[in-house]
Amino acid sequence: MALNPLDSTQPSSRFPASGLPADNDGPIDTLPSGLAAGTPRIGWRRHALLLAAIVGCLTVFLLARSMANHPHVAAEWRQGNDDRLELVFSPLPALKEHMGKELLAVGGAGLEPVPFNSLALTHSSRWISDPALRQRLLNARLTAAHALADGQVVLVFRDGSRVEIASRPRGYVELGSMFWLLSAFAMVVFLVGWIVPLVQPREGNFLYAVMAHAQAAQLLLSAIASVPGLALPVMLVGSEPMLRTLLDAITGAAVLTAVMWHPLRLPGRGLLATAVWLVTGAYAAATFASHLQPMAWRWGDMLLLVQGVACVLLLSWSYSRERHPFVLVMRRFTTVTVCALLLLALSVSYVDRMPMDVQPMAMAAPMIWNVFLASVVLLVPFVSRSQHVMREFAMLAGISTVATSVDLLFVAVFSFSQFTSLTLSLFLSLGAYAAIRQWLINQMMGARALTTERMFTHLYRIAREVEARPERAGDRMTELLRNVFEPLEAQFVGGHGKLTRIAGNGAVLLVPVPKLVEVAHLQGMVALRFAERGKRLFTPEDARLADRIVEQLMRALAHDRAVERGRSEERTRIAQDLHDDIGARLLTLMYKAPSKEMEDYVRHTLQDLKTLTRGLAAKEHPLTLAAAEWKTDMTHRLQAARCELEWDSEFDADPTLSMVQWSSITRILRELVSNVIAHAQARQVRIECRLNEGRMQIRISDDGSGRNPSVWSHGLGLGGIRKRVKAMGGTVEWQERQPRGIICLVDIPHLTPPATTAA
Repeated sequence: MALNPLDSTQPSSRFPASGLPADNDGPIDTLPSGLAAGTPRIGWRRHALLLAAIVGCLTVFLLARSMANHPHVAAEWRQGNDDRLELVFSPLPALKEHMGKELLAVGGAGLEPVPFNSLALTHSSRWISDPALRQRLLNARLTAAHALADGQVVLVFRDGSRVEIASRPRGYVELGSMFWLLSAFAMVVFLVGWIVPLVQPREGNFLYAVMAHAQAAQLLLSAIASVPGLALPVMLVGSEPMLRTLLDAITGAAVLTAVMWHPLRLPGRGLLATAVWLVTGAYAAATFASHLQPMAWRWGDMLLLVQGVACVLLLSWSYSRERHPFVLVMRRFTTVTVCALLLLALSVSYVDRMPMDVQPMAMAAPMIWNVFLASVVLLVPFVSRSQHVMREFAMLAGISTVATSVDLLFVAVFSFSQFTSLTLSLFLSLGAYAAIRQWLINQMMGARALTTERMFTHLYRIAREVEARPERAGDRMTELLRNVFEPLEAQFVGGHGKLTRIAGNGAVLLVPVPKLVEVAHLQGMVALRFAERGKRLFTPEDARLADRIVEQLMRALAHDRAVERGRSEERTRIAQDLHDDIGARLLTLMYKAPSKEMEDYVRHTLQDLKTLTRGLAAKEHPLTLAAAEWKTDMTHRLQAARCELEWDSEFDADPTLSMVQWSSITRILRELVSNVIAHAQARQVRIECRLNEGRMQIRISDDGSGRNPSVWSHGLGLGGIRKRVKAMGGTVEWQERQPRGIICLVDIPHLTPPATTAA
């Protein structure tokens, strides 16, 4: 059971008027600016966190000191025959002669010895379902605890020997490494439980603090129970199982309450939350009143399972109302946690049917379960940050829980030996983990199935479009990121930044639009909400991928511009060569022409050459200037063929044409006029050019002999016209003109962007 304590994305605050998602700070990768700068406004938070760290360290130190000063009998035990404890080693002189003997009972000064076995040495009875067995173990542990506290312990061995030993403090060295590991883990969970609400103070994060602190307390109880010795301190022997169950119940209640408010506020959440806490409080009151009487274990586990199932149902309801990826991810975590709890509860319910030599293994369940649940709670604030260590730790803890549960079930149901069941359960659990590990990661965190080929296809297509129409860079960037991340929502918003960042704890990805063109209103960010159509949260890997995509887009544009510069320089060189060589030869030929007609023809050819070289060498081609050159060129060519030209042009703007556009339109007009001269024998040609809101339309009509254009063969001439028009995104069509002649219609929808186009 888990929730995202930092998620602040509400359905009513998708993209507010400011353009950026509301509440886009998080405690991990995007700390509030005031916290980073150390302003007085949030200085108290750092002080509070420092105080919490001091309190946590002091708590661990006092706990360690208390356990180090707790009375102890220096002896090492192992499980012998019939679940008896066998003395392995002791530095005490009174016990050295009893090495290898089996312990029968433990008593004290004024205390009657009671039977004491390996199951009693396992301190926690949290997962013991049999009331009679739990009561026997409780009596044995209480007797041992009182004897240690009184300072005189009586050990009765199976051979009838009786040894009285004075207990002494165990010291820090004998606390064991597991105590320090679990205490350190508890400290981490405790501090994260403070960091989350301090960075973002709101109700959801305070509920997360309740969960984290409850699980930190659970880990400290496990740390105490891991200390080797005959018994826990007297005050914990009876209350420890009750405290463990109650802490889990509080965690479950906090989870249920949180999913009612975040990320979507569910209807009736107030009444539902009140009912949840009333049931939890009633269970706590009944537990304290009955002090773990029969059926208390079953009621406690039933409460936890009901809370888990209710959490899954609430998350499903929330996801049906709004496809928030966090809800989907947390529902998967919750389902895995509930299944692990159900399997563990089922396995330990068979403890009384297991052989005595296997029953102590069931007592390891509390520690495994606590580590698993605490790791899930600790993972929640980092779920969108893809912290691999925490994710793997939580998964391995879950696999350990499953392995222990399967081992106990094998022993109870199939009567396997301890070695056989342990080997088989480990083999099956690790094999299943290796087989479905990637699937589990994909189910928990989400997976992107975009191929590299598809990504680069989109990338270079967008690069070409941005190069042709740079003022649409924001729209093209949004389209590219849509194809890569498949968000539920994407839009161009205000803001600025150099690197991509995550907002809403993974709900929103903010990608800065690079400075592709010198247009002020294009500076902003693309905001993507809910990756893969709401199936997963954004992660730092997504942010790095977005930055790499922007970088590759800039490189593609730089490459295209470098190629275009090379082409421009080559065109200028060719134009210069044509002007200097061919132009000089034509000029000489014109003066040596044998007739007036030949001289005029060469003069027109020379004029065409000058137009061509001027166009090749020009860096800019304003539409009005290009149209004047087209009109002059067409007039000269048609006059030579004794054909009259009627020219009509109307432009609502004077955009600058690219070299490709200028060259294509020039060659289209020349080829169409050449066809009229060569094939139509026309006496009149009318050319109309219109530019309206970026749409270029050219209409050429003649009164020649051409008919039935649908049966024409499209060779190099007409085929070349079609290719050039298509390259500019347009269409070309030939029609019959009445009473005679042909009409050619060229339509280029996006020659230039409309004057009113906004990015």
